[in-house]
Amino acid sequence: MASQHEKIAFLGGGNMARAIIQGLCQEGYPGKTIQVSEPFAERRTALQESFAVKVFEENSAAVRKADLVVVAVKPNMVLNVLEEVAEHLKPDTVVLSIAAGMDLAAMESALNPDQPLIRAMPNTPALVGEGMTVLAPIRGTSDQAVALAEKVMGAVGQVAVVQNEALMDGVTALSGSGPAYFFLMAEALSDGGVAAGLPRDLADRLAVQTMMGSAALLKESGQHPGVLKNQVTSPGGTTIAGIGALEQGGFRGTLMAAVDAACKRSKALSNQ
Repeated sequence: MASQHEKIAFLGGGNMARAIIQGLCQEGYPGKTIQVSEPFAERRTALQESFAVKVFEENSAAVRKADLVVVAVKPNMVLNVLEEVAEHLKPDTVVLSIAAGMDLAAMESALNPDQPLIRAMPNTPALVGEGMTVLAPIRGTSDQAVALAEKVMGAVGQVAVVQNEALMDGVTALSGSGPAYFFLMAEALSDGGVAAGLPRDLADRLAVQTMMGSAALLKESGQHPGVLKNQVTSPGGTTIAGIGALEQGGFRGTLMAAVDAACKRSKALSNQ
C-alpha cells in the first residue's frame, strides 16, 4: 500500500505508462496518489476513468509535490520536457526516465543540480506485468530513491540495478531487444510445425505454450539451461537431431551476434 508521502507523476500517458499505472493500482496505490500529464484528451479521459488518477494537460501541473516522476515521453521530447518541469520539482523528487537511449549526462543537464535521477530500460512484456527493467542511477542518488524506483517498476515485472551506466547498452541489446528475438523464434517454430503438417492455429498454440512453459521451468528450477536441455535430449532421439540442425545453422552464434549487433547500435545511437 502506498503511503501518503509517495506521490507518483507520469509525464506521458502512453502504453508503457498505462501498464505501470495499472500495476501500481493492482498493488494498492490509490489513484489519488498518481498524477499524469497527457496532451491527448481521450487518453486523459481513459486513464481517469480506468484508474481514478489525476490527469493534467500541462506537465508542470502533474509534477507538483510528486515524490517520483516517470518520464514516459518519446526520446526526442525528453530534454524539453525536463527543462519545462525542472523548476517545479522538489529537491528530492526522483526523476525516473524510461525513454530509450537517453543517457544520464544529457538528462542531468536539463535538471536542477543534484536532482535524483535514474535511467530505466524496461521491455515490452511489462505491458502484461512480466517485464524486465534495469535501473542505472546517477552518482549520488540515495538508496531510498533507488528503492522507490524499484517499487514503481516492480509493479510490471522484475527489476535489477546496475551502478555502471555503460552496461545499459548491453541491457538494451539483451532484454530490451530480446522480446523481438523471442517472437521471431516463436514464429519460426510455428512455421516448422506447419511444414510438419500441423494446422496453423495448433502450431501457434504449441509454439507459444512450449516457450512459456520452458521459460517458467528455467526460472523456477534454477538449473543451468544446458542441464534442462540435456534432460530432454535422449541418445539417438528426435531432440538431438533437431539440435544438430540448429548447431549446423549456427544458432548459438547467431543469437550472440544479434545481441552484439544490437549493443553496438545502441552505443552508436547514444553517441549521436
